[in-house]
Amino acid sequence: MKLFKQLLVAPAAIGLLAPLSASASEVDFDAISKYSNNDLEIDVNSFNQKSINNDLLSGGEGLVDSSETIGGFSETTTASFGVDFLIGAADGSADTEATTFSYQMGIGLETSFTGEDSLSATIDIGDAAGPIGTGNSTTNYDGLNFDSTENKLQLDGLTYTFPLGGATVMVGDQTDVSALYTGACAYSAFTDYMGNCGTGNTVGLGGYGVTAAMSYAFDSGFSLAGGISSTPGSILTGDTANSDAYGIEAAYSADSYGIAVAYSDLDSGSTGWGFNGYYAFDFATVSAGIESVDDGTTAEGFFVGLSFPEVGAGSFDIGMGTKGNFADGATEYYIYEASYSYPVNDGMTITPGVFITEGATDVTGVAVKTSFSF
Repeated sequence: MKLFKQLLVAPAAIGLLAPLSASASEVDFDAISKYSNNDLEIDVNSFNQKSINNDLLSGGEGLVDSSETIGGFSETTTASFGVDFLIGAADGSADTEATTFSYQMGIGLETSFTGEDSLSATIDIGDAAGPIGTGNSTTNYDGLNFDSTENKLQLDGLTYTFPLGGATVMVGDQTDVSALYTGACAYSAFTDYMGNCGTGNTVGLGGYGVTAAMSYAFDSGFSLAGGISSTPGSILTGDTANSDAYGIEAAYSADSYGIAVAYSDLDSGSTGWGFNGYYAFDFATVSAGIESVDDGTTAEGFFVGLSFPEVGAGSFDIGMGTKGNFADGATEYYIYEASYSYPVNDGMTITPGVFITEGATDVTGVAVKTSFSF
């Protein structure tokens, strides 16, 4: 009863909330250990405006218009911002029925030099109040490794993308191998377990730091993509475990359906295959995913979900799947979730959701995410 009494204050708290990037549709409850610790710390002096009185070297007068380029963005540079606030409680976690609050903010900067290329940087900051139904000591979402005692700005991706013939090439740091993958998942996940329709090790393959990737889209709707990623201090050497990752994906998209298949290979000796796809009916879209990973023992998992695009003024998603990949004969645990996304206006969305995770201790949780993009 404590859980539901505490949740009575959630609607009143919604008005105080506000959210992360428009593309961040997931609440990430995965363990922070898989993320890089190479955080970029920035203090308040990092954004001090440069003086507009910097003189050019002798002989350079007239080459640039300092009034247009010094002290502000260039005409081809854009900035986007997003904030997420998350409030929720869980029954069965380490802090049974404790109501927790956390936030994250993302800053996206993008500029072009030729009109066809793009230099992009993503900077994030947030806290790690938790847990909300995870049993972990901290909660993180959207793939961020937040310090629970001190908020820090972190570089979450720095990439340069450019055309090469008919293909698209991307190089960067803190970037996933799958950054240029098409994928075929139409489901809007509320918890991280449901991300990429349950194919996070293949179709959603991450990276170890320095990444290079390429994709090519054919006119028929077919596309190919692939990439490699290495730790910055050991590029393509395989000297240490978990230092290199390779992946390739093929996908096909039509008007009402899509399918993707991906292969991953890690230098730790783990290989994997993943399949996901969707089919859009008039009233709803069904999405599904299957993944198999072999690191000496084959483990498999699956996901299935339904998305209803028009439920009142918002959209409704409901899904279930395994909490990971399980070997034959091992006890499988499942997760169930449902969420309703309501766009208050073009820049604000409120998403309440519920979830049940199975394990040594089953956890039932309720959370409300309020998101702003501007």
